[in-house]
Amino acid sequence: MKIVIAVIKPFKLDEVREALAGIGVAGMTVSEAKGFGRQKGQTEIYRGAEYAVNMLPKVRLEIATSDELAPKIVETIREAANTGTIGDGKIFVLDLGEAVRIRTGETGETAL
Repeated sequence: MKIVIAVIKPFKLDEVREALAGIGVAGMTVSEAKGFGRQKGQTEIYRGAEYAVNMLPKVRLEIATSDELAPKIVETIREAANTGTIGDGKIFVLDLGEAVRIRTGETGETAL
């Protein structure tokens, strides 16, 4: 099993979610996040004063999946979240040791 973690621009969330639903992803966890990378933040103007925003708003997706579906999920997110500009985000794929469904006690891939 794998866990795919993606950090994307907030306005791309619906497009990514719909693309993932189209390949059969049944669920995911979505969290609001803030961060920066090469984008280094941005400058904004508020009430005539210019100030730097160091932490930019992002959305973090977490998807637990089978080993077989993980590469397709990564490619789908990459295509749907891509704007071609700096700050599009990152995707991380990690090994998932165990999964347990709380309601039924199912474990492993059947819990996904």
